[in-house]
Amino acid sequence: MLKLITFLFSILVLFSCTQPAQIDLDTKVINPKEAGFSEERLALADSLIERYKSNQWLPGGVFLVARRGTIAYYKSFGYHSLNFWTPYQNDDIFRIASMTKAVTSVAVMQLYEQGKLGLDDPLKNYLPAFAETGVLQQLNPADSSFTTTPPQRPITIRHLLTHTSGLVYGDFEQGDIRAAYQKLGLQNVGLSHQSWTTKQFIDQLARAPLAFHPGERYCYGLNMDVLGRVIEVVSGLSLRDYFQQHIFEPLEMVDTHFYLPQEKHERLVPVYAQTDQGTIMKQEVGHSLGINYPKNKDRGHYAGGGGLSSTALDYARFMQALLNGGELNGQRILGPKTVEVMTSDQLLDLNKKGAGRSSIPGKTFSLGFGLLTEEAEGLNSKSPGTYEWGGYFNTQFFIDPKEELIFVGMTQVHPFNHSEFYDRLTAVIYGAIDD
Repeated sequence: MLKLITFLFSILVLFSCTQPAQIDLDTKVINPKEAGFSEERLALADSLIERYKSNQWLPGGVFLVARRGTIAYYKSFGYHSLNFWTPYQNDDIFRIASMTKAVTSVAVMQLYEQGKLGLDDPLKNYLPAFAETGVLQQLNPADSSFTTTPPQRPITIRHLLTHTSGLVYGDFEQGDIRAAYQKLGLQNVGLSHQSWTTKQFIDQLARAPLAFHPGERYCYGLNMDVLGRVIEVVSGLSLRDYFQQHIFEPLEMVDTHFYLPQEKHERLVPVYAQTDQGTIMKQEVGHSLGINYPKNKDRGHYAGGGGLSSTALDYARFMQALLNGGELNGQRILGPKTVEVMTSDQLLDLNKKGAGRSSIPGKTFSLGFGLLTEEAEGLNSKSPGTYEWGGYFNTQFFIDPKEELIFVGMTQVHPFNHSEFYDRLTAVIYGAIDD
C-alpha cells in the first residue's frame, strides 16, 4: 500500500511539473520572488525608466516581465501629454506595428500544421498575381518605368517568413528599387490604407520588382503583408476574422485589433517624436495616414506586417502561449513541435555567406522572429534560443525559453535616439534573477 501511495504521489508530482505555465488575464498579483527575482534588484528598472523619462528621452509606457508564468513586473510610467494631466495606465493600447508579424507567423504555422499549406510551396500557388513578378533589371530615370528578369527560383512561403523573398519596404530603400515602389504607389503601406483592401494592396505589390532573387539574401520587407493575404485565401476568412477566431479569442486577447472599436479610442496612446530639445508629441511620423490609423474606419485592409494595436498584457498572453509550446490556460494555438520548427535558425547557409540577417555571429532569423543562437552567447544576457522582435513606434518583446522568461515593453516614440534603453533594461531584468 505504501509503495502504491509513493508511486501515485510521484506521478502527481511529475504531472504537475510538466504543466505549461499560465497567465491569468485578470491577475493583479505581481510576485518577483515567486518568479525567481530579487525584488530589490528588479526595482532598479523603475529608476532606469524614470531617468529616461526625467531626461525627456522617453515619455513613459508600460513594461511587463513574467517568468515561469508568474508576472514579476508590470508597471506604467509617465503621462500621455506634456501637461501631465493623463498618466499612462497598464491597460493602455499601443500601436505594435511590426510585432504584428509574430501573430501572422503563428497563423501561417497553424495552417502549416493542418496540412493546408507547405513551407516550400511556391507563393504563386496561392496568389497567382505573383507568377509574373520579376527581379528589377533596369529603371528608366525619366519616368521610373522598369524592366525585370525572371527570378532564378519562385518565391516560397519560407522565403516570406524569413524575409528572403526579394520584397522590400520601398520607404526604407534608396535608388532604383525605391523609385519603382513609388511609381506603383507602394509607399507608406505597411500599417493601413485609406482605400485599398488587403487583396488590392497585395495585387499591386505583385507588380513591383523584386530587389534580388528569392533566397539570395535577407532583407526586411513587406513579406508578412503578403502572408496575411495567403492566410485569407487558404482559410476563406479575412485576416481580421482569422486572427480573432484562431488566436485572439482562444488566448483572451480582448484588446488586440486592426481597427479599434469606438469605445476604445481613448485608450490609444499618443506618439511622440524625439528632437535635440527632448521628447515632444508629434502628430505625423512620415506616412500619409498619420498616427491615428487604428481609429480609422475598417475598409478591409489588414496589414499582416504592421497593422495591429494591443496592450502589454494581451501581448504577454500571446508570448506565454508560445513559451508554453503553443498553449495557454487549456487553449492550444500551435503544437509544440510546430513551435520548435518556427523558432529554429532558418538562415544557416546565408549566414555562412554573409548574406543573413546580421554580421554578428548567432544573431539570425527563424520563421518570423529574430533569433539568438549559441554563437551569440555572451552578446548580452539573453540565453541562446531567445526569439524576439520590435515595432516601428518603439515597442519590443523577447521570449527566453531557457529562463522561461518573457518581456514586453510598450512605448510610442519615433524617432527614438536612445536605442540603448532596451539593452540596459534587459541587463537589469536578467541581473535581478536570483535563483
